[in-house]
Amino acid sequence: MTVTDPVDSADVEDQEPSSLGRAAARQLATTTKSVPQMQSISSRWLLKVLPWVEVSAGTYRVNRRLSYTVGDGRVTFVTSGSECRVIPPELGELAPLRGFDDEAVLEELAGRFQQREYQPGDVLAEFGSPADQVFLVAHGKITKAGVGHFGDQTVLGTLLDGSYFGENVLTTPDGIWEFTAKAVTSATVLTLSRQEFEGVLNRSETLRAHLDAFVASGDTARNEHGEAEIALAAGHDGEPRLPGTFVDYDTSPREYELSVAQTVLRVHSRVADLYSEPMNQTEQQLRLTVEALRERQEHELVNNPDFGLLNNADFDQRVPTRTGPPTPDDFDELLSLVWKDPAFFLAHPKTIAAFGRECSKAGIYPGSVDLGGHQVPSWRGVPILPCNKIPVTETRTSSVLLMRTGEESQGVVGLHQTGLPDEYQPGLNVRFMGINEQAILSYLVSAYYSAAVLVPDALAVLEAAEIGREG
Repeated sequence: MTVTDPVDSADVEDQEPSSLGRAAARQLATTTKSVPQMQSISSRWLLKVLPWVEVSAGTYRVNRRLSYTVGDGRVTFVTSGSECRVIPPELGELAPLRGFDDEAVLEELAGRFQQREYQPGDVLAEFGSPADQVFLVAHGKITKAGVGHFGDQTVLGTLLDGSYFGENVLTTPDGIWEFTAKAVTSATVLTLSRQEFEGVLNRSETLRAHLDAFVASGDTARNEHGEAEIALAAGHDGEPRLPGTFVDYDTSPREYELSVAQTVLRVHSRVADLYSEPMNQTEQQLRLTVEALRERQEHELVNNPDFGLLNNADFDQRVPTRTGPPTPDDFDELLSLVWKDPAFFLAHPKTIAAFGRECSKAGIYPGSVDLGGHQVPSWRGVPILPCNKIPVTETRTSSVLLMRTGEESQGVVGLHQTGLPDEYQPGLNVRFMGINEQAILSYLVSAYYSAAVLVPDALAVLEAAEIGREG
């Protein structure tokens, strides 16, 4: 048997290589590269599924029928430490005070509200007792319970921050509470008694004249949406005199002007000239810039204080969750508000996950629907689409939107203008601004857009949906 001596590792390192090494070979090889990646790019479902309306004049006017609805807003407060006070002009949200602009009287009324603290389970107003106070909910959750059709107790609604009840006390001194209002959480409430209100009323001729006019206007016939009734005749026989009517329009319709998101893209001429193979540097810079603008566009469509969907939902179309997390019952409540051809739900991915957990707890397994070749979760056949632009608060709550879309359905529409000079994508253009003395090329990138809610019941929002804790 022949024994081979072990090879010393030091001898191997000293040997000359017999073939080309990998490090040297890579100097001649062409690597396969990906295009530049950007983690902030999302699916942007809202931009994909929202119908877009051409706005050639830069402004979109939403004409509606004249509505007589009053007092459908929320009251705003200011706080100083533990003290809370209503902003005097905000009292105009109460139906009897809508349109009343005597600042001195409103200031006096605001000063007569008393702050009260309630604990969970405390009763603010009891069914059948005299209604002698106006309640403004500064903070907390209040439920209204009353007698149902068959004599059983039923929940009539839930009140959150900025809500109010009892405004009829201002015009009806001898009424009774037709429901029981109970605190679900700790609540801060401002109250104004009928006696305090009458003290101001007896000294203010302008306030009395305003209330008299309000009571007199209460005879106007309205439909369930607050619009003037259209006089019709049906089921008649012979030749009776038919009623005459006309459809009045809102004389001050809302107009939406296209908003803009812009940036200036800068590329050095040396980079554009020498380093554009195999990928064009300017094109890649522009591609990522456009992606960022589109992300910002979707964020504005959701959150903009002027035209954003979260801020343009009618107050009557906002509902809180029943128990905290988003449940199937909460989604059904949204469907009851947008029951005419609902198009899709829109929620933060974490909210969708929270909804899925609640469905699993209840033994319910929602189906999915095909949307543009993608299988997305749904509820009652309505797609649930993710949108990371919907805010998640520090207390781990978020919102869910449900909307009807399209002009023909009197729904929510996106607004843009196409055919722009140097248009790169619909509603987005790229304009060359020149080369400066540092040899830097500049491009102005602009996206023009907005959104409009044609009628209030086209959009509903589920508020304060708890999505659980991290970890």
